[in-house]
Amino acid sequence: MSHIHIAAAIITDANQKMLLVRKKNTQRFMQAGGKIEAGETPLQALLRELDEELQIQPDPQQIIYHGEFHAPAANEPNHTVHAHIYQLTWHNSIHIAAEIEEARWEDPRQAHLLPLAPLTEHFILPLLM
Repeated sequence: MSHIHIAAAIITDANQKMLLVRKKNTQRFMQAGGKIEAGETPLQALLRELDEELQIQPDPQQIIYHGEFHAPAANEPNHTVHAHIYQLTWHNSIHIAAEIEEARWEDPRQAHLLPLAPLTEHFILPLLM
């Protein structure tokens, strides 16, 4: 089984809703973020991905690190994601870009009604409950 190393963010708003994104040509919702490129730290990868996908530039000092989690990849069969998970609160607008097709602010207690990536379903939601 192949491994994908990513950095992703639990992004919440002032109403404690969390942002979920769905990439183009996929069905499952997940946290914004993506693959860590050679020479990048997980935080650097996260900041790059958030800028590319949502056109946001959060203050790194306001980002909380939760740790590393492992789960089956949502969109790549026979792959496991090794995810560095961060959290931040965002009060400004977002603008979806890059490979993101849809972004939704959801109440974490209702998010299970959506098709979710395994990482989101089994690790992220429990962190927010």
